[in-house]
Amino acid sequence: MLRYELSDADLGGVRFGISPLCELGLSLRAIRDPSRYPLQVPWLRRTEDARSRLNLEGLLALVDERHWTPDFLNPRPSSPLTRIDDEFAALSVIPAEQFHSDLMSVHGVIPAFYAGPARPAIRRMVGVLEDFWDSCFAPHWLRMRTILEADIVYRGRQIAQSGLFAMLNDLSATADFDGHALSIRLQTPVSRTEQTDGLGLTLVPTMFTRRASAPVSAGMPPMLMYPARGQGAMWETERVANPAAIVAVLGEVRTSLLTALAAPASSTELGVRFGVTTSAVNQHLRVLRDAGLVTSTRYGRSVLYFRSELGSVLLLG
Repeated sequence: MLRYELSDADLGGVRFGISPLCELGLSLRAIRDPSRYPLQVPWLRRTEDARSRLNLEGLLALVDERHWTPDFLNPRPSSPLTRIDDEFAALSVIPAEQFHSDLMSVHGVIPAFYAGPARPAIRRMVGVLEDFWDSCFAPHWLRMRTILEADIVYRGRQIAQSGLFAMLNDLSATADFDGHALSIRLQTPVSRTEQTDGLGLTLVPTMFTRRASAPVSAGMPPMLMYPARGQGAMWETERVANPAAIVAVLGEVRTSLLTALAAPASSTELGVRFGVTTSAVNQHLRVLRDAGLVTSTRYGRSVLYFRSELGSVLLLG
């Protein structure tokens, strides 16, 4: 049991954040034990081939049999807009003492893959995680983020309609707020109480926890990771009602893609949403781009497509 004793200032400082690195680290739980994360089985299936080419020794050395991950993989996000590149940059310069102590807190020993001098070990870890992100997360991240952001919007509406007390008590069956303290029932026999000392409380929705989670080590900034709503919709195939006249010109798939591209999306994300292979989506997008109906731009490690002004005029009249 972890009990955060919250002052009035802490309650006034409750904030939400999204951490791509936190999602990356917590997803190792699903890789280690897929049966405990049924909603993410489609993600595991879709990334199975990519994961076979990753350094699984380095990845699985970051999670133990209790499904604990080192606190350096669960940074406290400052906003819902955190970028993975910024988190990787911060991770690459963590102190050697923190790297070793966080690993020890999880495993009791330093895993063989990360033995030896800390700086080279940290570089190995960041390299392994970057490969993992590029192959298994980047193609799906925009849609994942949409679900996480939708949860935050829902929680904000809860606060407005029912108050902070109701919202905090609805986050997880294993977290309870009594008006002064937030109690989190963790899977550990050790109990501790922490004074938050005006640091506020950060609430982080995630796709990869079934119950409330918190930092492993004592004295970390107060943070609660909780299961995001709507995860089951992540892999549902999207169906769009399209204007018949446009379908007659472009075809059903291209019209659906053009409709969806009111918001930027990658070809892989669009393939997931519409049940079409990525290669087929890319072929359709090339045709739409050559016709001037969509544009493309690089965002970090992904290429995003967006409906052009001409595409909007055609679709919306």
